[in-house]
Amino acid sequence: MAARLFRGSRRWWGYRCALPSPARCSHSGGEERLESPSAKKLTDIGIRRIFSSEHDIFRESVRKFFQEEVIPYHAEWEKAGEVSKELWEKAGKQGLLGVNIAELHGGIGGDFYSAAVVWEEQAYSNCTGPGFSLHSDIVMPYIVNYGSEEQIKHFIPQMTSGKYIGAIAMTEPGAGSDLQGVRTNAKKDGSDWILNGSKVFITNGWLSDVVLVVAVTNREAQSPAHGISLFLVESGMKGFIKGQKLQKMGLKAQDTAELFFEDVRLPASSLLGEENKGFYYLMQELPQERLLIAELAVSASEFMFEETRNYVKGRKVFGKTVAHMQTVQHKLAELKTHICVTRAFVDSCLQLHEKKRLDSATASMAKYWASDLQNRVAYDCVQLHGGWGYMWEYPIAKAYVDARVQPIYGGTNEIMKELIARDIVHDK
Repeated sequence: MAARLFRGSRRWWGYRCALPSPARCSHSGGEERLESPSAKKLTDIGIRRIFSSEHDIFRESVRKFFQEEVIPYHAEWEKAGEVSKELWEKAGKQGLLGVNIAELHGGIGGDFYSAAVVWEEQAYSNCTGPGFSLHSDIVMPYIVNYGSEEQIKHFIPQMTSGKYIGAIAMTEPGAGSDLQGVRTNAKKDGSDWILNGSKVFITNGWLSDVVLVVAVTNREAQSPAHGISLFLVESGMKGFIKGQKLQKMGLKAQDTAELFFEDVRLPASSLLGEENKGFYYLMQELPQERLLIAELAVSASEFMFEETRNYVKGRKVFGKTVAHMQTVQHKLAELKTHICVTRAFVDSCLQLHEKKRLDSATASMAKYWASDLQNRVAYDCVQLHGGWGYMWEYPIAKAYVDARVQPIYGGTNEIMKELIARDIVHDK
């Protein structure tokens, strides 16, 4: 089956990566696959029962892409505050964008686990610059799930090819995790809409070609949630202004920007889905976003653990390696246990979501727990590196600062706990 998926070629370069589709993927079944606790490395290819041998083949090609096309250039992109547009088109040619979007819509047509492979391999590369996951697995699903046939035909093929880069604009200077506090608004003018407002902390904002904008369209609604709509705003529209690239603590190669909308005239075709249904759409899609953050968090933790294990096994103090110190061994045992327990829960969430059964509270648990873990692992791994862990040339230093935003975006972890608590105390 793997050979057929490769369409007669085992060369990865110059061809779109072949990958399993939801219809033809055969999971491990009779295969004996190690789970993370028993694997030689937490980042090994060929482990975890949620994946199949076809996923392994795809993972090899994705790992090769990040090793050859991302890692060597990431330091330059950190200085520039953005990755190159050329990288996006290379990713498109390799079939790494729109992986879980159906072919009939212009996507790749792979299953959800294949999309997760791309998330994991980016985390294992320790390169946070490319905003592929937000583009493919947050923005594109909104268009496919709620867009018109014309919107899907116009945007999805271009986004799959990497020629169009997508962003989503929810957060505002005065409304962070509170989506009902949005002030950006759109008013009707004939059949058009006039959009005004501003957004901040927008990933892919600087490079974006299309932005999904959350705006108030009915101030008289019985609650703010009943008066929000979504719009597709394209770069170059009069009045759409991209502010400066924001200087962040971490994620330095990821273009994060302010966006301003000053009397932007939008045709009726820019409205995504139905008027005043935007909050409902957001609630439907947020579990996948939060699962994505959890997946990136536990995968980054796996990377940091392996990076640190290698370091302490080679670093000598007092005539022996750091790894021979009992306190270090116990810390590694603690870290691996916490990571593997979290991995088991996140993999369970992936399985639930693949079957359309992941609810909001469970996704919130995954996001809160995994992102908190990522920061604890980052702290301990820097400590185990000693002074060198504080040096930017060491991967663990970058992993440490990149981890800090994870409990903040996608809804702060304080909000996640509130959502979980509401689910506990209220009858379903």
